[in-house]
Amino acid sequence: MAARRAPSSPAALCSELQRHPPFSDMLPAHVQAFVAASRELAFAEGDAVVRPEDGPVRDLYFIRSGAITGRRGLSDVAGGAFQYEAGELFPVSAVLAQRAVTTLYSATENSTVLALPVDDVQRLAEASAVFGDFLNRRILRFLELSRAALQVVYASQALAEQSLETPLGQLCRQAPVTCRAQTPLQDALTRMHSLRIGSMLVVDAAEAPVGILTRSDILERITLPQLPLATPIGQVMAQPVITLTHQHTAQDAALLMSSRAIRHVPVTRDGRAVGVVSERDLFALQRLSLKQVSSGLRNAPDVQGLLAGSREIRRLARALLGQGVQAQQLTALISHLNDVLTSRLVHLMADQHGLDLSDCCWIALGSEGRNEQTIATDQDNALILAESEGDPAPDKARWLAFARDVNEALDACGYPLCKGNIMASNPACCLTLSEWQQRFANWVDRGTPQDLLNASIYFDFRSLAGQAAMADRLRASVTHRARGNPRFLRQLALNGLSQSAPLNWLGQIDTTEVDGQGTLDLKLQGTAIFVDVARLYALAQGVVATGTRERFEAVGPLLGVPVAEHQAWVGGFEFLQMLRLRAQLDGTAVGGNPNRIAIKHLNDIDRRILKETLRVLRSLQQRVKLDYER
Repeated sequence: MAARRAPSSPAALCSELQRHPPFSDMLPAHVQAFVAASRELAFAEGDAVVRPEDGPVRDLYFIRSGAITGRRGLSDVAGGAFQYEAGELFPVSAVLAQRAVTTLYSATENSTVLALPVDDVQRLAEASAVFGDFLNRRILRFLELSRAALQVVYASQALAEQSLETPLGQLCRQAPVTCRAQTPLQDALTRMHSLRIGSMLVVDAAEAPVGILTRSDILERITLPQLPLATPIGQVMAQPVITLTHQHTAQDAALLMSSRAIRHVPVTRDGRAVGVVSERDLFALQRLSLKQVSSGLRNAPDVQGLLAGSREIRRLARALLGQGVQAQQLTALISHLNDVLTSRLVHLMADQHGLDLSDCCWIALGSEGRNEQTIATDQDNALILAESEGDPAPDKARWLAFARDVNEALDACGYPLCKGNIMASNPACCLTLSEWQQRFANWVDRGTPQDLLNASIYFDFRSLAGQAAMADRLRASVTHRARGNPRFLRQLALNGLSQSAPLNWLGQIDTTEVDGQGTLDLKLQGTAIFVDVARLYALAQGVVATGTRERFEAVGPLLGVPVAEHQAWVGGFEFLQMLRLRAQLDGTAVGGNPNRIAIKHLNDIDRRILKETLRVLRSLQQRVKLDYER
């Protein structure tokens, strides 16, 4: 039974609360309002704090000391207990929904709490945007706090100030310098020189971009051809001009510059030019930028050049992590650069072997196929060979020799050979399109344990070089086959449930001792489970996306899941990805496993969001059980 305590000093309580989110970001007056409206209660070990039979909850609780455990009924899924510690708020969901709790909350040990009546919760949420936002977006808000803490840690290493998440509309602080297509070159060049700008954007009467002339174009397009300066700029401008809208991000511009080998991107709003973003605007990376790294990889003459480029990928990743770039963007950038390196290597080796890449499709599997590669990644790749009626069968021996050279060169560049031999140089991974289709169909139809393991790796594939249409045809066939086989989907679900979210019976992080430390394998016990569930629901719903984030965002509405819930799936997955990247870049991984971390090394915010993420993961697995264990 709760016992009122002699109230602590309001000033002391405010100071105590301000050590924990969301109070650490709230205005002092709002923290004082929380303290003034709450009452201090004490619970002995075993006392019930709030029960389902109590009806709609009357208070939101902040734990000052001790611990509170929530336990579901015996009929619920095993492992449903979870524990809240000092500094945490509960039961947030029930308070927001104004309903009874579904869990019995009791004191695990002697505990003290502050109880804030729900009416005061509502008033404070309306007065304090920080408090209201935290309650409604708890896991996402924790992620923001974690990223902020990470930026502080990496501030001394950060080589750029601008976040890649920034909309281009915010980068375009000045109106673009433009002219019409009939403007003489002398006028345009004089204006570029006087304003010291690197490009002249050419627009039509509606201010829509129709072309662009940059400093790098002048030698090739004007000087060497010895064009008279009276020539209209429209005759020499680069066209059609490649643009992005004001809603695109700096990351979108960076990837576009890298993939198209350009340095300037015009920005439009409703079709009208509103600015030009240059490479210099995006990256002040002290001799290092995405375009520089990708250009170096594209122009590498040999494996040694690609080896140097692979080291630059790691340098750039560390710099971007220091900017606070999110895991999804960072892994996409790493995967993009790995794609560039692999594609260049495939082309170099194809030339050496005298092979035509239009007769094949080199595909990435696993994490690279999902655009989710971290720094420590081995190879997972395969070859699809072309075939046509009346033509002789492809010379697989030549293709295997070519693939072997590519795999060995990737190994030299820091991408280890796959221990499971899932590589294009393996005859089982070098097949014609019809052979691949038959192989995938057999896995779906049989559903043996090995078939399910293969599906978890091979079904996340993506074209990197050669004839991409073959990969698209393979994707369509496997999606159709899997969706039409409920037995296979159930087997896939049960196989994925073999690894449970690492929470113990109290809902605390269930660690494994390695080198005398409590550790967690972030991949095996975290991201891999999210990946498996996303793949399962994508196949079941006919979603062709391969990325985990894209899969969750696509299947969430199809499953009728509230937006906040599938956003929490994405947020939790990306938080684990960020922890993996950090451990790999810092060298703080434990026991020689690049994905294993020591929990004691996490700061308070990261430890709390990790526990919250694992609760989300457990809830997601419970959804899978309800959908597929019947």
